[in-house]
Amino acid sequence: MIRCAVIDDEPWAVSLLVDYISKTDFLELAFSSSDAIEALQKIQQQPVDLVFLDIQMPELTGLQFMKINAGRSKVILTTAYSEYALEGYEHNVVDYLLKPISFERFYTAALKAKDLLQHAATAPAVMIPQSANDFIFIKTDSKIVNVSLSDILFIEGLKDYIAINTIKEKLITLDSLKTLEESLPGQRFIRVHKSYIISIEKIDSIERNRIFIKDAVIPIGDTYRERFFKAIT
Repeated sequence: MIRCAVIDDEPWAVSLLVDYISKTDFLELAFSSSDAIEALQKIQQQPVDLVFLDIQMPELTGLQFMKINAGRSKVILTTAYSEYALEGYEHNVVDYLLKPISFERFYTAALKAKDLLQHAATAPAVMIPQSANDFIFIKTDSKIVNVSLSDILFIEGLKDYIAINTIKEKLITLDSLKTLEESLPGQRFIRVHKSYIISIEKIDSIERNRIFIKDAVIPIGDTYRERFFKAIT
């Protein structure tokens, strides 16, 4: 089952989508909300697979919502304004539904989301080639990105997700720090905290129990302190 959320400031639009979800056997409604800020807080506590998201909402627009949520859920945009379609697709949304939404169009978009989520479930989030250890493939949202190990600054654990901070960008992927730690070359990367793995070569300085890499300040956990200082000396 695909867990869904419906976020729209128009109650009639929420009711319609909730009804469509109830008629689709592979969709399950986690919650619906007419308040985007409240919905964002719920998703942080109760992750969902798919969000039906209105673009034009007060306080927080759909596009702003997606930026904050950082790819943690697949998104199908819903709106009465076709001019937002291009910008929506630039954010790798699954589909774009123009109101009023027919069930046929809704179901087509839902099937597309189902295919994407099934593909994501069978493909590993982080792939390290057998023949080389100077790059990895990171699966983020709907694409797979080739990341040079020399570009990675540090990696941060975010519950069920990890954020790979590089010199170019931050990549969010569904994986665990433990899995990635076991895959990365130990002479170049080391775990320094329950929530952080760092690139040793990217360390700018160390002060007491803090590591400075670019603008980031990363704590050294007590459990990892001795091993870390042995590694750098």
